[in-house]
Amino acid sequence: MLDQPLSAEERRRYARHLLLPEIGEAGQRRLRNGRVLVVGAGGLGSPAAMYLAAAGVGAIGLVDFDAVDETNLQRQILYGTRDVGRPKLEAAAERLRGMNPHVDVAAHTGRFDEANAASLVEAYDVVVDGTDNFPARYLVNDACVLGRRPNVYGSVARFEGQAAVFAAPGGPCYRCLHPEPPPPGLIPSCAEGGVLGVLPGIVGTIQAAEAIKLLAGIGEPLIGRLLLFDALRMSFRRITLPRDPGCPVCGDAPAIRTLRRYDLTCDPGGPSAMTVDELRQWREEGAPHTLIDVREPSEHAMSRIDGAILIPLATLPGQLELVPDDRPVVVHCKSGARSAHAVAFLQSKGYDAHNLVGGIDAWQRGS
Repeated sequence: MLDQPLSAEERRRYARHLLLPEIGEAGQRRLRNGRVLVVGAGGLGSPAAMYLAAAGVGAIGLVDFDAVDETNLQRQILYGTRDVGRPKLEAAAERLRGMNPHVDVAAHTGRFDEANAASLVEAYDVVVDGTDNFPARYLVNDACVLGRRPNVYGSVARFEGQAAVFAAPGGPCYRCLHPEPPPPGLIPSCAEGGVLGVLPGIVGTIQAAEAIKLLAGIGEPLIGRLLLFDALRMSFRRITLPRDPGCPVCGDAPAIRTLRRYDLTCDPGGPSAMTVDELRQWREEGAPHTLIDVREPSEHAMSRIDGAILIPLATLPGQLELVPDDRPVVVHCKSGARSAHAVAFLQSKGYDAHNLVGGIDAWQRGS
């Protein structure tokens, strides 16, 4: 279709693009023939996919496995209240096709994993990383490097965001910045640490802009530069990020030549771990213990375990008088990450502390 002129309908739809000398009809044709894979149809993937569709990118692939949850609506603008409970890809594809019938939307239902990553990446020209966890982020990076596809990276946490273009020819990859993933549970997710609702919109739109520039062959993409955004201070900074010759995947002598799976859990394990079944047994038997919830008050207000004492993690060192030292202490958070840090702190103070594996999520599931 590259050699075919734009139709009259396309000329009307993309009229403001055609006025830009940097894009014009040739650039719009390149967008029409472009293929973008958006991994994750959440906070980042929502605005990125919408603007790519509006811009006339010819083929957009979406990868996700989740259903729309009410907590998503604060930032995942692809979805509305009526979509709660629907598969995300079903709702997302419907919305994007309604925005632009000229765009071919492909829904790849399921997890982006080591079994399908290579084939998915190779089927597209550009990959937009809308993932929200480190294992998936490293897998996207490695698949893009090995598949020779640019990786338009974005991430958000609380009030801060980042964006870059990785795995482009001659440029760095994500591992040049962070060679290995952090230990599971070390860094809170958005579900644990929170995120300003508009922040993924800002970063996701930047990702869409970078993908459009790459497809159209215009401007200076964020290759070798990491863009940092602080919403509280409304400031942008750029950090130069050269390719690392010693990088394990894109370096001169790469050690990673095949895709591999990373641990997706936050289960701390170890002798201080306590399962949901063990805690239930303690409670049924009346075994003396104190249950501490180290989540934030807003989380505690939405769901709680009866009898738990709320002491947010950041305030724990100053509220030790609330924690009896004459009986075992069981600590929980949402999934087990924050509580692991609390347990380590309490043990350093001499407490017999145990971490509830899987947190309140596991308690509510009953496992």
